[in-house]
Amino acid sequence: MNSPDTTGSAPVPPAPVCSAKGCRADAVWVLAWNNPKLHTPERRKTWLACAEHREHLSQFLGVRGFLKDVVTLAEWERDGAAQTGTPTETPRSGEAQTGGTQSGGTR
Repeated sequence: MNSPDTTGSAPVPPAPVCSAKGCRADAVWVLAWNNPKLHTPERRKTWLACAEHREHLSQFLGVRGFLKDVVTLAEWERDGAAQTGTPTETPRSGEAQTGGTQSGGTR
């Protein structure tokens, strides 16, 4: 029989991981982007990147004119949404692909 957790501690959320397909490395970078054909100019969606995939994912978004900003995850968490007050969207872990854009959940 399973007993409920009586320690009063909340479960620790999983660490953010890189959005590159198949990558499970810890995320270090946030790539903020939007598709101007679909999103209003102020809207930002995000992909997370490990050190290895930062350049590849940045290039993928950049050649399409989607990439708006690249900042460290720590900086994004500290300053990102608090500065704009605008909700952003983040990818589900490990789902960024190079065959097209992907959608994610709300941050």
